[in-house]
Amino acid sequence: MGKNNLLLICETYTNFQKDPIDLLANHFNNISVFVKYNPIAEISRYISLPALIQHNSKNKIDLTNKPPNINVFLTPIFYMPFDSQYKALGNKHLKSVEKVIEENNIEFDLIHSHFTWPCGYVGAKLREKYNVPLVITAHGFDIYKLPFKDMDWQQKIQYVLNSADYIITVSKNNLDCINKLNVNTPVKVLPNGYKGDLFYPMNQLQCRRKLNLSLNSKIILNVGNLSEVKGHKYLIEAMKVIVKFRKDVLCIIIGEGKLRYTLQRQINNNGLSKFIKLVGRKPHSEIPIWINACDLFVLPSLNEGNPTVMFECLGCSKPFVGTRVGGVPEVITSEDYGLLVDPGNVQDLAEKIKVALNKNWDRKKITNYAEQYQWENISEQIRHIYCRVL
Repeated sequence: MGKNNLLLICETYTNFQKDPIDLLANHFNNISVFVKYNPIAEISRYISLPALIQHNSKNKIDLTNKPPNINVFLTPIFYMPFDSQYKALGNKHLKSVEKVIEENNIEFDLIHSHFTWPCGYVGAKLREKYNVPLVITAHGFDIYKLPFKDMDWQQKIQYVLNSADYIITVSKNNLDCINKLNVNTPVKVLPNGYKGDLFYPMNQLQCRRKLNLSLNSKIILNVGNLSEVKGHKYLIEAMKVIVKFRKDVLCIIIGEGKLRYTLQRQINNNGLSKFIKLVGRKPHSEIPIWINACDLFVLPSLNEGNPTVMFECLGCSKPFVGTRVGGVPEVITSEDYGLLVDPGNVQDLAEKIKVALNKNWDRKKITNYAEQYQWENISEQIRHIYCRVL
């Protein structure tokens, strides 16, 4: 593949989309990464608007250690956050991508789209126009939710998936969703992963001192966008139960989103401001320090594809408490690595957090288990798929 050029159509060039791309760079002559963004979100760079912060261009592109043969382009699309607007994004996104291709004389031999809509739709149309193979990765809501909202969405997603030469999806749960559709394209389940040179065990006390955190508290950590699907309100309710039994706990929630002020009110109204801190968005390079500073990672999501933070947590040898959704039960297969709860069950969540805080975890066993999910291993399997379709 060394003489081939790859075109990536992505939601972001950060974290779980950036990491495998960077590792694949030396297998290609050139990689062009197109990142979709809404210029309206740029307002959040100057005015505090939690709902838009994660969507501005600064937070959608991370050029840290970018290989020299990767070129990143923004593809702007103006739209409002309504379902009717989202359905119309396909052709808008396509026009923006085609404009960048023409202006920069970009050549490519293979297309890989992350998320079925609208990036997958753009990939499908480009495949038709340029007659090059297409790989699509179905990550989460784009496959477990979108095609089942109504018949129109189902037809759109089926068209996209049947246009691909190969489909990657991140969990068996997602595969079950694909199998409910009229799709004939071959599918490979490849979970998300983590960077082993970034997420690894560090000294807990040193990490806490660096972050100016208590050295004596039991610290619970959550990292995720502040949206309904991440289930933060259930974590806050569970903390209300936990602090009745012990006062040495601190729950830190990292992330931004439209629920920032709603969650802060919930914390204040329940008298939990001493025990729960919303600390906002943090650079990805800083997340390993936060994970290593904690005693326990908790992800109370109502749905997931296969959360990257779960692998990052395990890579840092931290136990994981999460919900039985998406690919989580496919990874947390033993109580040696973490504990599972039903989504939305506050009492179960509180009980499992209490158990996990008191348990003597075998940290080395967690780290050894996590190694199979390092991005080096996952990206090698992606490379084999590329070779197959080329």
